[in-house]
Amino acid sequence: MPLYAYRCTDCLDFEVSAAMGEAAASLPCPACGIPSPRRFTAPNLSRAASSAYRLIESTKRSAAEPAVVSSPGPAPRTAGGNITTNPLHRKLPRPD
Repeated sequence: MPLYAYRCTDCLDFEVSAAMGEAAASLPCPACGIPSPRRFTAPNLSRAASSAYRLIESTKRSAAEPAVVSSPGPAPRTAGGNITTNPLHRKLPRPD
């Protein structure tokens, strides 16, 4: 549901979550009870893809509160070194 912003003349601004098209033109302020008119604000739209937006948010969040992680153990070694097990790689030309 969208958030609608209201401005009280005596107190701070406040937001109310209401169904689209059902927001009142004015609401009483939760702190003082004075009728507060609805403000028109810019919509909160993102032009980035959802994965890019998640990356931006996690970067902002980790700047203030970095995640504490432990170091992963060493990667398991295979017996053959860099030998692939993909059957499609068998069709590739081999150096002589």
